[in-house]
Amino acid sequence: MVHVYNCHPFSSQQIVQVEKEPGLVCCGGGAIFVVATGGCKVEAYNVEVEGCPLICRFSTMGAVRSIQHSKIGDYLVTIEEKNNATYLRAYTNWRYQAEEKARVGVRLLGHLLGGASVWGGVQMEIIEIPLSERPIAVSCCPVRGDLLVGSENTLVLFTLRQHNQQNLETQENQSLQSSWPNTRQRCGQSQAQSSSSSQNLSVLDFERSVILHLPKITPKQVALCDTYVAVQGELEVLILKLDETSEPQTLEEPLDTNNEYLEDQADFLVVPRHQELLGDRAKDCDIPVSIEKTGLEEGRQYALSYVLFRHFSPEFFQGCSMDEMQLHSLQLYPLFTGNQSVSPDEATCVFCFFSLPTTGYLYSLKGGVELLSAYQYPEKVLEAALTDHLLHVITKSALQCFTVRCAALAARIEDPYIDTTMKACPPCSLEVCALRMQLFIGLRSMCVYGRHVILLSAADAETPEGTERGTQRRGLELKEHNMLTGIFLAVGIDPATTPALESLLSRPLLSRRWTVSSTKESSAVGHGWNLYVVDTVPPFTLYQEMVEYSQRYAETNPQAQSLRHLLSEAHLLLRAALLHASDEQQTGPGGPADHRTDRQVLEEALRENCAQLGDSFSRGGQRECHLALPYYRMSGLSLTEVMSRNRPFPGSPSSYGPGFLFYLKHFLLEDSEQTLSQEAADQVIDIFSQSEPVMLISMCTSPCMINVSPARTLQILQNLEDSVGVSVSLTITMATMMLRLGDLQQYTQLMERHAEMLLVYGFIEEPRLLLYGGCANQHRRVYPTALTRQMADSQPGLLVAAMVALHENSKVKLEEADHIFKELRCENSLQVDFWEAMLMASSNDAVIQELLFRLASVYIDRLTNTKSEKHTAPKRKSLKSADDLVNSCSHYGALYPWLILLSPTDITSSQHLEALHKLQSLLCGPSLSVGSVVPLLERLSDETLWGFSLHLLCATRRGQYDRSIEKLLDRCPQAIIPYANHQLQEKNMALWWQKLLPELCDRTRAASDNSILLAALKETLVVVAMEMSPAEFLELIPDDGTASYFLPHLLTCSQRQVLA
Repeated sequence: MVHVYNCHPFSSQQIVQVEKEPGLVCCGGGAIFVVATGGCKVEAYNVEVEGCPLICRFSTMGAVRSIQHSKIGDYLVTIEEKNNATYLRAYTNWRYQAEEKARVGVRLLGHLLGGASVWGGVQMEIIEIPLSERPIAVSCCPVRGDLLVGSENTLVLFTLRQHNQQNLETQENQSLQSSWPNTRQRCGQSQAQSSSSSQNLSVLDFERSVILHLPKITPKQVALCDTYVAVQGELEVLILKLDETSEPQTLEEPLDTNNEYLEDQADFLVVPRHQELLGDRAKDCDIPVSIEKTGLEEGRQYALSYVLFRHFSPEFFQGCSMDEMQLHSLQLYPLFTGNQSVSPDEATCVFCFFSLPTTGYLYSLKGGVELLSAYQYPEKVLEAALTDHLLHVITKSALQCFTVRCAALAARIEDPYIDTTMKACPPCSLEVCALRMQLFIGLRSMCVYGRHVILLSAADAETPEGTERGTQRRGLELKEHNMLTGIFLAVGIDPATTPALESLLSRPLLSRRWTVSSTKESSAVGHGWNLYVVDTVPPFTLYQEMVEYSQRYAETNPQAQSLRHLLSEAHLLLRAALLHASDEQQTGPGGPADHRTDRQVLEEALRENCAQLGDSFSRGGQRECHLALPYYRMSGLSLTEVMSRNRPFPGSPSSYGPGFLFYLKHFLLEDSEQTLSQEAADQVIDIFSQSEPVMLISMCTSPCMINVSPARTLQILQNLEDSVGVSVSLTITMATMMLRLGDLQQYTQLMERHAEMLLVYGFIEEPRLLLYGGCANQHRRVYPTALTRQMADSQPGLLVAAMVALHENSKVKLEEADHIFKELRCENSLQVDFWEAMLMASSNDAVIQELLFRLASVYIDRLTNTKSEKHTAPKRKSLKSADDLVNSCSHYGALYPWLILLSPTDITSSQHLEALHKLQSLLCGPSLSVGSVVPLLERLSDETLWGFSLHLLCATRRGQYDRSIEKLLDRCPQAIIPYANHQLQEKNMALWWQKLLPELCDRTRAASDNSILLAALKETLVVVAMEMSPAEFLELIPDDGTASYFLPHLLTCSQRQVLA
């Protein structure tokens, strides 16, 4: 379906003063190129200046049959005829022919002229491009400036090269076998006529890169854009992708056409069916393509892939004969955006357009082949041209514009957030619309440059020869009609009773030779022609007219589908203008500052358009109501402004639209820094109490609703409880409102309705009862609510349990929970309780190690009595004692027995003693990595007994038993036997006689009156006698005359062995 809007896409019109009747017209580089009918002269007119003054004129070497201009390199390429031969030529530096007597250089492809003949002064060059077959069609790449030539069953690609004087001199000094540069160089467009120095001059040339053979298709038109190659036959279009690669590829040899098969089918009219093959499926078409090497590859290879194949079957019921049912206007159109992710020279999107007389087709090629739009023309179209925001088409009597979807696709490639809840854009499949047409007489051809549409018109009068041909044609059509009517009557069918058959018989079907359009010779009598330049309005101007046009629908029917479609069209025009502004800002001579104001105007208009689209979708149906959310977000409107735009209409049966409710619900469910006034917040409560009462709890917990009236809301919540019953989250919400009213007694009664575990489940269901975020992004900061602050004072255990549950259910991160406790100013009390509770609940190894390190750091800080602001003494007793943690948490271990003998006597603070026991329990546990806390323990002195116990624990955990035995004998020898009984077991049992026994012997010999050492030596000998043989024990007895002391133990050892 095509919508029709009475908007004016054209701003002005002027006539180019051309002396002779134009035969061919093309444009580019700010100029119009006119070739007189049957002439050999090209005239260039400046299309960017009022009146289109003549730039220059120059003669060609033959009669021009086709002419194209390349933006890259600013050259012209022509197909010319002379003496019944066809030539392909390129004209460079044509701007220097302002004087017709200026010098002209003529050379063959690849034969560069050196010396003063070229570099002595700037001159136009004519490059003769030899071909083995007659050229039929030609196309220039708008991205690279390369040249594609179509011959019968063959495509030849020429790569554009640029050579400067220094490059040429270097090549002359080298051997003749030196190769051309491999890399493709960009050729800048030379617009100014200036006498620059010879060192800056450059010469353009072409290099034959690749030859493609297509034995089953004869090109009528070709197109080239970057790596995409398009070829168009009479009723088929084939698009290929040609990529350079270093990997060799097996190439198929060109297939010979089956001439015998064609001769056998000459007497039949074979009509193939419609066929559309996209992407990888296109290789299943019946057109083989092979690559022929040119010998100049120099290691380069080409990978060929099929992109699109489309074949049409003639439709005789569309007002066109079979010969008129031919494709035309093949075009590959690149689109650049300001955010070029890969390369600034690579197009973001590549579009393909081609057209039948009654239908046009627009495809997107890059990133997946997709049919964007199909244009149904109201009458037969002669030619069409695609731009970034409009499609221009001409009929015999009118110029008409259609909207395109290029900007919709480019916006989605440029911004990945489109089609999410953050941003939106009208879909690429949006139905197109036709704008107001401009009437002309006898339009023949059209070309487009920027905002300028160049039209060639010629009105022909009826000549005697034409009258005679018309009479013959009508006579043959009558004969044909009578013959077909007789055939139908013979089989019993009366065409007069069937409108379809009658319409079919009214068209010439068999006399094909009479429908071929013949070239009319120009006559001096009865002919008139004109060359028009029609300027289109800027996209922003057309947008403004569409907005004014949409007001008619808004006043009569705000929910009309046409209003939404028109606003979507206006949105795409703004996006196209923004893309164009980005391109100008990057490439314009004035720099970014010249276009900053224009871009700001466009962005402001886009925000206003998004607000209008949001209004439209907010009152729409359920199918597209979700689009109100991203459009309102893109508009930049506050929640209060959106609410004011969606007030119910007077007398409307429905209060609020589903789109507005969807926007309001999602906006309030997400964290935002906006705060509603009491009036607006109360209005939100009223809206959801009528539309979705179950959402009231979530709405009350939104940070935007901080100013809501607690008494009024409490009454609504009580009514909700009466209707739906008691729920935990509803009870907590009501308790929050009581807290805001200052009624602590009612608050306490409500919180005591449910057990603590049920309350924890309620917080999991609605986390914003405890915390809310400042903004919805990955770096958001969360803050405690008033309920959280109250629970920190009155129910700290419940708060810690709730925070642990939120973390384990992925409702809050560990860093966010830490920030909450810091906001509550209880980072050294409840925060530590939270870490200890997390250690009991968490099963994540990374989280466990982080918590163990944090807790060890806190315990050490408490033991060192650090008075810094960050680590102050806890204000209240911990929720869990050391014994509780040992009994409930596997990461805390029971204290080693020998630690009891090292219990401190100089610690009077119960908090310090608790911190010591918890730290000792962590060190005795299986999970703490001792190496991570050793640097922290350096802050603790081992002069105190409790400090010594911690250092001794770390040394023991790290396997330093020899050192530990020595230190323990020095500081607390009475603990050596309990230490050895606990630590020196199994694989460490040998330390009894290897380390402990020699140490005790030496120390006892030095202090023979030390009863503690003597008792320890006795206990050690008992253990040694139980573990060793008599012979081994005998070797341990010292030879210092104290053997009598060891004899009883040796006797015990011998008796044990005898008994064994």
